[in-house]
Amino acid sequence: MTDPASQDVQILQRERLFKNYLAIDRCVLRHRLHAGGMSAPISRDVIARGPAVGVLLLDPARDRVILVEQFRIGALCAGMDPWVIEIVAGVVEPGEDPRDVARRESREEAGAEVDALIPIARHLASPGITDETVETFLGCVDSDGLGGIHGLAEEGEDIRVVAMTVDEALVACSDGRIANAMTLIALQWLALNRRTLEARWQPA
Repeated sequence: MTDPASQDVQILQRERLFKNYLAIDRCVLRHRLHAGGMSAPISRDVIARGPAVGVLLLDPARDRVILVEQFRIGALCAGMDPWVIEIVAGVVEPGEDPRDVARRESREEAGAEVDALIPIARHLASPGITDETVETFLGCVDSDGLGGIHGLAEEGEDIRVVAMTVDEALVACSDGRIANAMTLIALQWLALNRRTLEARWQPA
């Protein structure tokens, strides 16, 4: 959260309303106005989620991406297909390095060992309602033999590996089969940087 001592934002009160898998806080604050001066006190509820990591797994030798498919309650409640195709992702716990989380989640969700990680972006998931940030990486992998169903049983995970060529994945972005922001951002970044990456991994 913004430093409460900042001259641009004054946090007057913050209280926890709910804590389970997610936490919800209520903040009463004043903030700087574009026209000058400070706003009157306003109340905003925020889902306290914290940092997460996403990994787009790419096999450059085969021009293939490794995605995962799993059930998502948010998609169901939005009236969309609840089995969502997305990149590997996980929550960063206090004290964890995002790169370590990226490698761990790649193993747990896709059975993949990442050879190299390239930063893509760090974005706010939905800044109007949550403090969640997503740090996204491109992970270089050998996709030979990757597939099947993965995830931690104790967390109720049922994750299916989905392999696509890069072209197939980009078409899936266009036709709506891939419709979550984290995956769209990663694949659009790949589309923009594809030629540079191909040159980087071109055999000598």
